[in-house]
Amino acid sequence: MHLEDLLLEMETPASHNCYTPKNILITGAAGFIASHVANRLVQKYSQYKLVVLDKLDYCSNLNNLGPSFCSLQHKSSNSQNNNFKFVKGDVGSADLVNYLLITEHIDTIMHFAAQTHVDNSFGNSFEFTKNNIYGTHVLLEACKLVGSVKRFIHVSTDEVYGETEADAIVGNHEACQLLPTNPYSATKAGAEMLVMAYGRSYGLPIITTRGNNVYGPNQFPEKLIPKFMLLAMQGQPLPIHGDGSNVRSYLYCDDVAEAFDVVLHKGSVGHVYNIGTKKERRVLDVAKDIIGLFNLDASKCIKFVDNRPFNDQRYYLDDAKLKALGWRERTSWDQGLLKTMQWYTSHPDWWGDVSRALVPHPRMLTIPGSEKLGELQKGEDATDACAATRTPPPRIKDPVPSLLRDRNGAADGHVAKILG
Repeated sequence: MHLEDLLLEMETPASHNCYTPKNILITGAAGFIASHVANRLVQKYSQYKLVVLDKLDYCSNLNNLGPSFCSLQHKSSNSQNNNFKFVKGDVGSADLVNYLLITEHIDTIMHFAAQTHVDNSFGNSFEFTKNNIYGTHVLLEACKLVGSVKRFIHVSTDEVYGETEADAIVGNHEACQLLPTNPYSATKAGAEMLVMAYGRSYGLPIITTRGNNVYGPNQFPEKLIPKFMLLAMQGQPLPIHGDGSNVRSYLYCDDVAEAFDVVLHKGSVGHVYNIGTKKERRVLDVAKDIIGLFNLDASKCIKFVDNRPFNDQRYYLDDAKLKALGWRERTSWDQGLLKTMQWYTSHPDWWGDVSRALVPHPRMLTIPGSEKLGELQKGEDATDACAATRTPPPRIKDPVPSLLRDRNGAADGHVAKILG
């Protein structure tokens, strides 16, 4: 046993209070990390019921939940033990969230739903505020209203810490100051502040995780490793932002799913847990490793492109607190990268046409009507442009009953009836 681990065991209680959930709501469950967590829990804990919520945005795929659906199909249609339900919907819909918490008797929330790609946040940053902050706020309000949630696990990111000094030998620990440097990480930090405030003000049983980069099967190829995999498969050059010296830490998806399993059952309310690894790699070296897997010539397959508006040089986490709960990284870089390559070569059309995601700097549309604003600045017709920006969006009928509260925040309508 390492000295660090021994000291942690001396400082940590020998036995952790083990939490046992009954009905779990996982948001963003058709996305990358959440789908691996959901599949693990469905298959490992048949006594738990999982309700998974996802609006099926561009980076989500129902096929990611294939193992969970298969587990459901293997059970008799008359069985009372069917422990998996998928709901298509937006975490930003208060009506839907309230309805699910009440009717599904949710006692545990694992909140993964978020916009997560930094490059996109330099485009439509408002979408990140809407999804990451407002969506989290809706969930917290629902928990306060219903009052039945015993665990609220909020999934954040290592990027909220900001850039780690290049010569730092000790990683960011959970009590470090949050210093986000891009719109994405700023919205995640803002969501964390709301989570913390609801824990303090209303006693919500919150736990927060902050994780390093994750890679593996099912990941949408806007992220570095799957993007490089698909480009290498197509024989196209791999775009490197700047000089490729930026350092990142990568964890394989199965190890991260296990980490959330541990946090769910052993994590302490009110605490933050880093999910990280001490093994760091330069982006340039990641590209070379992937090129090597495909037996390509690095001198011909690497293309240096303009850097992001701001690109943190390094994120480095202290993961000792999670290790004290019994978690360990199990998959080596070489093993994980090979498994990932094998999956992508076997599933080249998993995401359909992803050509727009494979460009060096993918961007979401900036702001609705912004193209017209650009035309105005160039002297285009103002009347037509303004009329276009004022066109109201189509009204979409909510799929669930209206669950509203009065001006004082008290529940009325269907909520009052259900709670009564």
